[in-house]
Amino acid sequence: MTDVLAGSAKKPHPGKEAASVSAEAFVGAMRVQATAVNVVTSDGLAGKVGVTVSAMSSVSAEPPLILACVNRRSPCVTTIRDNGVFCINALSVEQSHLADTFAGRPANGVPFDFSAAGWTTLGTGSPVLVDAVANLDCVIHEIVEAGSHTIFIGRVVGALHRDVKPLVYCDRTYGAPGPLIE
Repeated sequence: MTDVLAGSAKKPHPGKEAASVSAEAFVGAMRVQATAVNVVTSDGLAGKVGVTVSAMSSVSAEPPLILACVNRRSPCVTTIRDNGVFCINALSVEQSHLADTFAGRPANGVPFDFSAAGWTTLGTGSPVLVDAVANLDCVIHEIVEAGSHTIFIGRVVGALHRDVKPLVYCDRTYGAPGPLIE
């Protein structure tokens, strides 16, 4: 028996049988996507950490949920998990040096050095970057393991923002969004 939908045969969904693209093809396609640059921080009994991430997104407005993806090889994963809290600090165009510092490759100074910037805290005690575009202070809502990364979904318990240009990353280069195209 053939399923018919709007006069055409229904094709089976490839599902899990479909082969994945190569890592090189995937990275090449993602490399040309412009993304915001963020430093995810945490502080608590397990210690104080910060790491640069570009994989961050809102999940829900009610309740306010946001996610950040951190490479599972990063020691920050265990610390964030154990602290149960984190803050997503969206960098401004003036803060590209912090992106490199918290990616472990500063032009000057020490990798992961909190003294490279001014910090404060909100409710969770996680470091909140002064003069960031936005700060989203979170308690962990859910943790998902996916491929090479751990996805931290946080319930936002504190938020700040400023009207300045965000730092973006595309094709291995930092930049800023330009004017809207009309």
